[in-house]
Amino acid sequence: NTESIYITYFPLGLLSAGLSSLSEPKQRMDGNFSPAAIFSVVLLTVVLSSSTAFLEPCDLLYDKAVQAFSNGDYTNVVSYMEGALSSYTEVRHTKVRCRLRCQDQHPFDETFSDMRFTDVLLRRAACMNTCIEEKLGTQSVHKISEDVVQDFHRRIPYNYLQLAYQKLKQPEKAAAAAHTYFQANPEHVEMGQNLEQYKDLQGVKEDHFVDREARPHQRSFAAAVRLYDNGDHKGAIALFEEALVEYYKADSECRALCQWPQKFEGHDYLRYRYSLHELVSDHFTQVLHCEHECVRDLATRPGRLSPMENYLPLHYDYLQFAYFHVDRLDKALQCALTYLLFHKGEESMTDNVNYYREVLAHDGEPREVRIFKCSLTTTAERFHVAFFKYCSGICVGGPLVYDSVQLVQNSAALNGTQRVLLDHVISEEECLDLRRLAVTMAGDGYRGKMSPHTPNEKFEGATVLKTLQYGYEGRVPMRSARLFYDISERARRVIESYFLLNSTLHFSYTHLVCRTAITGQQDHRNDLSHPIHADNCLLDPEANECWKEPPAYTYRDYSALLYLNGDFEGGEFIFTEMDAKTVTASVKPMCGRMVGFSSGGENPHGVKAVTSGQRCAVALWFTLDPLFRELERLQADEVIQALDTQSVWGQGLNINPKDEL
Repeated sequence: NTESIYITYFPLGLLSAGLSSLSEPKQRMDGNFSPAAIFSVVLLTVVLSSSTAFLEPCDLLYDKAVQAFSNGDYTNVVSYMEGALSSYTEVRHTKVRCRLRCQDQHPFDETFSDMRFTDVLLRRAACMNTCIEEKLGTQSVHKISEDVVQDFHRRIPYNYLQLAYQKLKQPEKAAAAAHTYFQANPEHVEMGQNLEQYKDLQGVKEDHFVDREARPHQRSFAAAVRLYDNGDHKGAIALFEEALVEYYKADSECRALCQWPQKFEGHDYLRYRYSLHELVSDHFTQVLHCEHECVRDLATRPGRLSPMENYLPLHYDYLQFAYFHVDRLDKALQCALTYLLFHKGEESMTDNVNYYREVLAHDGEPREVRIFKCSLTTTAERFHVAFFKYCSGICVGGPLVYDSVQLVQNSAALNGTQRVLLDHVISEEECLDLRRLAVTMAGDGYRGKMSPHTPNEKFEGATVLKTLQYGYEGRVPMRSARLFYDISERARRVIESYFLLNSTLHFSYTHLVCRTAITGQQDHRNDLSHPIHADNCLLDPEANECWKEPPAYTYRDYSALLYLNGDFEGGEFIFTEMDAKTVTASVKPMCGRMVGFSSGGENPHGVKAVTSGQRCAVALWFTLDPLFRELERLQADEVIQALDTQSVWGQGLNINPKDEL
């Protein structure tokens, strides 16, 4: 079957990424097939025929659907594409069911030993393989490429389906497919126009515009919020409770899917020579990272890169108010106490708890939040008990990574949330070396402005890539440029670890900066060295809001300032309330001291005037979104890799310090 041969080998991601929502079909095959392709299909046929069960692979069905689309055969587009979606879903559900069942059948007992651990691990693996193959057939048949996975994740199949249904004169199904696609691709202008056209078609009703891929926990939560806003507190309670049940179910399923071979990013497999225990530990480190990513994934709406803030705790926040409105204060107290498990000591919720206790004349207990348990319920935790605890959302107080680093003040001591002050992040010698580097670089200010924040100070700065370029050119010691690179990575690791983040923290921007008081301009100063602001939103003190929209750097999630000296006057770092006036904490810079904090409106901050001397620091901004990684940092990584692998530098390095994301 030449159609099957073609289907197996064409990369779908490249084709489907450029598909217009109502474009005519484009030819994509040339009719020439290699012997290797023919052999692979014959082999696939043999494998399928030998399976104890058979579910046609989703990528095979997907390719058939795309081929039918190219041929204008819209009936088969629908048949194959719906089959592909069904197959993709069934494979996922089967894997989840089998892994959960096998974990229950082969639990880890309270006594832990190498032999017992290995025995349970092997039994679980055998159980899962048997279970999955009984229901799906040979597992390798259902292993699909990353391109196809991304297409399904981006809901590309629904782009095909909406056109196919439209051609087949089934507008109600076309509307559902278009709506489903648009939820994950809201920037797609043509699809938005198509939806407006479908709304005007006869026979298409509002309830036809359904999201076929809607996640139950998010759907219930959104519906509950609408009812709550409309004053239907009883109806909202039912849906919020339903949303919680669905959330914890989705969480269990997501974690179950992590129990699978993991990718080791950055590992050189040809040089991988670790012991069995190190190999197993590496694997479960990746599993644990995957499980922590579930928290972020479950709070992220389709088509969005960042999760909804405070997503799971918000359920309990809404519920305590809803129960209050229907006069069920015992339930309200329980939900309020549960909320405080996530945000211990939060003032307004603590006041609510005290009110409920006073009215009820008794205390209560929080609900059991399963993913907050610190018991060793997963294999990964058994390998990393000293460093990790289960955490929903963002916890604080993780390990500081380096023995020399000391905790000075936490969020409570700094009178805020998501704040930390640390000392001895770098040594006196490193501070001195970096100060010399800063002076030698005599940087370019900030985006070309020598006094961007106040005319009373000179502001100079340099990026990691620029210092490496100067080091390569011999204008500064390469050792010092490398030190700048290394200590910024050190700071990143400390911030990522202390705040116990659920995913990797990436560099957004890194700047070695010095602020120098201009002689003769310090009398009667009443301005700040850096005005009060937030790092990822536009601070509006009058409205007591911080608007997360451009031109703010909305993708920044965490910030840090690593100080290099303290021999100057003024220049204290300050946190304020949203009014940009009320100071909540003040930090005096000194060598090796670092202040870290989340970048949002919860942490407005600024710098008092530097009235004498020079104040130097490394300013760092981080993002959880890999799409907004600092381009210069990626280039610097390549330079460092070349250094570490002792590349031939005589050929020259292609460093462009003006490149920016």
